[in-house]
Amino acid sequence: ATSASAQLSKVVKRQYMELPQGDNVQAMYIWIDGTGEGLRCKTRTLDFEPKSIEDLPEWNFDGSSTYQSEGSNSDMYLIPSAIFRDPFRKDPNKLVLCEVLKYNRKPAETNHRQTCKKVMEMETHQSPWFGMEQEYTILGTDGHPFGWPSNGFPGPQGPYYCGVGADKAYGRDIVEAHYRACLYAGVMICGTNAEVMPAQWEFQVGPCEGINMGDHLWVARFILHRVCEDFGVVASFDPKPITGNWNGAGCHTNFSTKEMREDGGLKCIEECIEKLGKRHNYHIRAYDPKGGLDNARRLTGRHETSSIHEFSAGVANRGASIRIPRSVGQEKKGYFEDRRPSANCDPYAVTEALIRTCLLDEEGDEPVEY
Repeated sequence: ATSASAQLSKVVKRQYMELPQGDNVQAMYIWIDGTGEGLRCKTRTLDFEPKSIEDLPEWNFDGSSTYQSEGSNSDMYLIPSAIFRDPFRKDPNKLVLCEVLKYNRKPAETNHRQTCKKVMEMETHQSPWFGMEQEYTILGTDGHPFGWPSNGFPGPQGPYYCGVGADKAYGRDIVEAHYRACLYAGVMICGTNAEVMPAQWEFQVGPCEGINMGDHLWVARFILHRVCEDFGVVASFDPKPITGNWNGAGCHTNFSTKEMREDGGLKCIEECIEKLGKRHNYHIRAYDPKGGLDNARRLTGRHETSSIHEFSAGVANRGASIRIPRSVGQEKKGYFEDRRPSANCDPYAVTEALIRTCLLDEEGDEPVEY
């Protein structure tokens, strides 16, 4: 079940992609749509190579077709926010990640980057580092997991995690292509592995400081969607794509501050975990685009997850909300892992929530306005 466009000859396309483009540059503008998890893109020609965000012009699009506005007042603004090399069209072409503003220049409802950036700038002295582990599932265009038998299921979980071999690793070509494309683009990708459910994989992005975490993860997701498009399959970030005795998909978030990374930092880690325990509901709401409904299918207390209804923490415990890695427990410094964010979370919302609770000492179920 691969798409019809995947059957087209890529060799024919290559002869066109090798044509010289003169002094022109293709800039692909990318943005998050009204679902909070879908990505959109379109390209414009520039007559120069942009070296920084400041070089890039603002642009607009029809928000009524992206679940972001009504047809009678549909223009939305694209504000360039981060720039990457384009691994599909190659240098000097660019990928441009954008924020979305409404007609009145206020952030669109799914533009969480603006408040995230503001919160990050309040805590730059703490040098907050993040690393996010993005799990995803490769599906055919019919929604069936790639490589699974068409009328049944593969063997039970066990041999697939970090597996090797045609009967254990489904779709490695996509993973390899994505990894190399991210390195070319300048995305801070730091690893990949096959996950517990067959056709499920993970890539890790980080360590990134502050707002860069969200920028780099969103662009890594965009590149994955584009790579899958070339192969005729679909990358799903659904937190529980297959019901039953199969692992769901999360986006485990590793977090540390300057203080945590220094000698005796475990004390600071434990203090943060205590704050997080008092604000569990707020974080659950921030950790998937449907305010916790998507995660409710995944956080059942089974399949290496904690229960969505309870907060827990432990050393080397993959069934806890917060895991302290064993090495951190031994060295008494380092970072902790929040295992609650869902695979389709908005990294801006997740990292902002961690800063608000751990560093700005916010309490209660609502974020503070600054």
